Amino acid sequence: MSEITMEQLMEKVPSRYKLVVLASMRTLELNDGKRKLTEAPPNIKLSAVAVKEIAEGKVSYKIKEAAEAKP
Repeated sequence: MSEITMEQLMEKVPSRYKLVVLASMRTLELNDGKRKLTEAPPNIKLSAVAVKEIAEGKVSYKIKEAAEAKP
């Protein structure tokens, strides 16, 4: 598997914080049995699969609008 650089990841997710949260959430999904969206050897760590999916643009995030506070 080729080396994925931080620059490649920052093109997909411009915030390191959001990148960590996205990779963590995707890793948990993979751990729960969701199918991989990219080709990866069977012995690779799920966190590495999640990062590879993000770098390939197969996983992204959507920002939800905040709910209005009730008085």
